[in-house]
Amino acid sequence: PSRRSSDLSFVFFFFNDTATTEIYTLSLHDALPILQHARAKAILSVNAEMILMYWDIGRIITRRQKSEGWGSGIIPRLSRDIRNELPEQKGFSERNIKFMVQLYKEYESRVIGKQPVSQLKERKQLVSQIPWGHNILLMQKLAENDIRFWYMEQTIKNGWSRETLAAMIKNKAHEKHGALTHNFKKT
Repeated sequence: PSRRSSDLSFVFFFFNDTATTEIYTLSLHDALPILQHARAKAILSVNAEMILMYWDIGRIITRRQKSEGWGSGIIPRLSRDIRNELPEQKGFSERNIKFMVQLYKEYESRVIGKQPVSQLKERKQLVSQIPWGHNILLMQKLAENDIRFWYMEQTIKNGWSRETLAAMIKNKAHEKHGALTHNFKKT
């Protein structure tokens, strides 16, 4: 056979509907997990940056309130100004800005300066690895940071939704799953 007829048979084989569909399906099957993994990593990265941004905004407001005597009236004004300047930017309601301040105060006053630097970085990283709504729930429901961090670790490890996290807190899962880790010596 001529070269041309063998080329045509290759083309026919390659574009045969069944063969093309099988090759495509295999390629899609191989590609989807990669795409899904990359998407999940991107979402977590964006979430971490957002939480760290909220932490920084809470820090700025807290420090200005202390150093310059800003009152609580700054929060409604800041919320309004951010929404006017950046109308497409979500997450800057008065309520959310108050949570940013709370986030900073909760962990700054109780974690920073009282933990080794490596543990501080690890704990700040935990805070940034869970969604904002999870952080708010933990601040609202739990006063002790060690317990909060246990729930953060479990949320990351088990992929808990906010509803699951709330149920675990309500059922006091931390008490049922052994002692919390801490740096205190037994007396």
